[in-house]
Amino acid sequence: MTPMILAGLGAYAPRETRPSQALDAVFGQPAGWTEAQFGIAARGVAAPDETTSMMGAEAARRALAMAGWAEGDFDVLIGACAVMEQPIPGASVLIQQALGLGKSGIWAFDVNQTCLSFLAALDVAAMGFETGRFRRALIVSSDIASAGLDWDIPSAAAIFGDGAAAVCVEAGADTDGPGLLARGFETYGEGKDLATLRSGGTRIRIEHGLVALAEGARFHMDAFGIFKAAARTLPALIDRVLGEAGLTRETVDIIVGHQASAPGIEHVRRLMGGDPDRVVDIFATHGNQIAASLPTVLAEARARGLLGGGRTVLLIGTAAGISSAAMVLRT
Repeated sequence: MTPMILAGLGAYAPRETRPSQALDAVFGQPAGWTEAQFGIAARGVAAPDETTSMMGAEAARRALAMAGWAEGDFDVLIGACAVMEQPIPGASVLIQQALGLGKSGIWAFDVNQTCLSFLAALDVAAMGFETGRFRRALIVSSDIASAGLDWDIPSAAAIFGDGAAAVCVEAGADTDGPGLLARGFETYGEGKDLATLRSGGTRIRIEHGLVALAEGARFHMDAFGIFKAAARTLPALIDRVLGEAGLTRETVDIIVGHQASAPGIEHVRRLMGGDPDRVVDIFATHGNQIAASLPTVLAEARARGLLGGGRTVLLIGTAAGISSAAMVLRT
């Protein structure tokens, strides 16, 4: 068990909330088709000035205000974004500068495991607490999914939303208090082609031509293939991690899952059993926010009064790769 406290949580939603009806005509379908097909009523769409770093910094300010920390009163800033604003330097550096901390020297680096980036960053922070390296960590996830969607494929374009969330995490001292009880991560590279965004790195280069770069900049996803892969691996991982925490599917208090899709959330409800209201569901109003999804749901759980008082929280999700993760917190 790693004693640590979720001291502050903050989320940022873009100024524009676009209803699903706006997509019906784009897809050449009658009014109401998008919501009926995909279970999403609206999602945030970032404006040109709402960059990844701008949204991330605003979410960070809200988390810092809740924690009561000064803007530079932490040891490390971990960027946990799925799709970077630019390849070099990473999002953490841009967010640090946007916070007015560009001369602070606070260590800033990025952790990327696509949709699971926040959980990977939280695990890194916990290891820093365990070794005494960190005392306070600021984790920021911010993603603009709308930038790389292929509108010719509704199943891969309709469900995504933009947004950001940040969490202030502080090392604790009470082994019977809030903390990280157990965690598990798995990756199965055989699923590497199920979700891809190929441009932006060294795979597709300028000399390959603008057409190749443009095509590689569009997100491609085999939604059913990802669902099948997750269904094969996630249940056993959940049971193992819950067992390490001394819990079961029925006894964990709250389930915070990546908002991958409406069927995915419903699958989690069936998988976990018990009271379905334990599963925090914001998909209809936010969509799949990639890495920002999990911390946004966690912030919503806090806003609903579901955290604290010793309640246990299971955080779960899958990511491109295919990767799966489960983590249990006591809050």
